[in-house]
Amino acid sequence: MGDAGQDMVGLDGRVTGTVGPGLVGEVIVRIRGGAEHFLAYPAPGTGRLPVGTVVTVVEHQPPRTVYVMAAYGD
Repeated sequence: MGDAGQDMVGLDGRVTGTVGPGLVGEVIVRIRGGAEHFLAYPAPGTGRLPVGTVVTVVEHQPPRTVYVMAAYGD
């Protein structure tokens, strides 16, 4: 069976709607030969991630929700 979300963990994306504590943001991730939008929440311990921030997916909850953190340090 396997974990369908596992293939998303570690992928990079870009914030298209601010992600932060108490906010449901949006990110675009290049996957399956294209780019797809996902609802995004900050990974535990992650603060606000403004539009344009490059992020890494740390968890995927199918079908369209991801938890992200900044791909590069502050």
